[in-house]
Amino acid sequence: MDHHVYRVIEIVGSSEAGVDDAIRTAIARASETLRHIRWFEVVETRGHVEEGRVKHVQVTLKVGFTLEDGAAGQEASVTQMRVVGPPEVGTDPLHEGP
Repeated sequence: MDHHVYRVIEIVGSSEAGVDDAIRTAIARASETLRHIRWFEVVETRGHVEEGRVKHVQVTLKVGFTLEDGAAGQEASVTQMRVVGPPEVGTDPLHEGP
């Protein structure tokens, strides 16, 4: 039996098209800077409403990836990936900037 050790990070994806698209967008973006992604878990789903309609959907994911051999490989697996935590109370988590 193989033994696996995973590092877990939390990322947030958003989409106007829906939950599935938000997940796919987040995983695709994470795959650009992380190697060996093996699984994800949806932790939270939320949305933004404008004029009585859903404008954006935001999905928080835990993403697991296997570690490479050696300390240098482990650090290379997570460099340049912006990890987004929960938004501060009173802010709009679906929009960056003004």
